[in-house]
Amino acid sequence: MSSKEVQEKMLEELSKISSYLAPKPAPPPPPPAPPVKKSFMDEFFEFLNKYGVIGLAIGVIIGSAAGKLVSALVADILMPIIAVIIPGGEWRKAELVVGPIKFLIGDFVGALIDFLIIAIVVFIMMKQLSKTKLK
Repeated sequence: MSSKEVQEKMLEELSKISSYLAPKPAPPPPPPAPPVKKSFMDEFFEFLNKYGVIGLAIGVIIGSAAGKLVSALVADILMPIIAVIIPGGEWRKAELVVGPIKFLIGDFVGALIDFLIIAIVVFIMMKQLSKTKLK
């Protein structure tokens, strides 16, 4: 065999080897499945799960009950104590009349005191809750 024939044979073998080593193209992805039509109830339950509506509703109900509890604490327990300290038992009905305008100062001050007491109670409750594992 001549040297030229040997070289051609080697080139032929090398090309076979390179064809085995070359990466094969990936098969085409399967066509997407047609969308499955969901029933109204399936969509509704998916909505409830996705947005946590049940947890939100429970939070609103508990928050409303806690608000009523704090309001009762203020109106029934704390405000009678404040009414004894402040002279004149009808201080919530105090008015400031300037010409034809009547300002309900007592009502505003009462609402302000209610708000401050509620804010302090909620702050204390949240501070205590933050010490627990509840988040």
